[in-house]
Amino acid sequence: MRRLCCLLICATFAGAALARDNSTAFISALQLPREARATLALIEAGGPFPYRRDGIVFQNRERRLPGKPNGYYREYTVPTPGRSDRGARRIVTGDKPPAVFYYTADHYRSFRRIQR
Repeated sequence: MRRLCCLLICATFAGAALARDNSTAFISALQLPREARATLALIEAGGPFPYRRDGIVFQNRERRLPGKPNGYYREYTVPTPGRSDRGARRIVTGDKPPAVFYYTADHYRSFRRIQR
């Protein structure tokens, strides 16, 4: 019984960790909003980018993406229709040239890895 309780507790904590790290959730590039697909095309073309902060280092302070050295991640704005500011949507890339791509619609609270 004690062993079963330990297994259940471990499974609960592991499940909670996975729930916090949404970087394992995937989204197809075709499922992204039109504006996100346009941002992906700009990233692939190397710009020019419409926002001066596009391409800055993403610090991963929230630790929702896999741990990597500083400078590994870069962030790009995904415009939100009807907003005059940058809004909450971003694409975060990893590596240089970018090898992995993540989408967040809620300003870094959750991420989905983009399948290309």
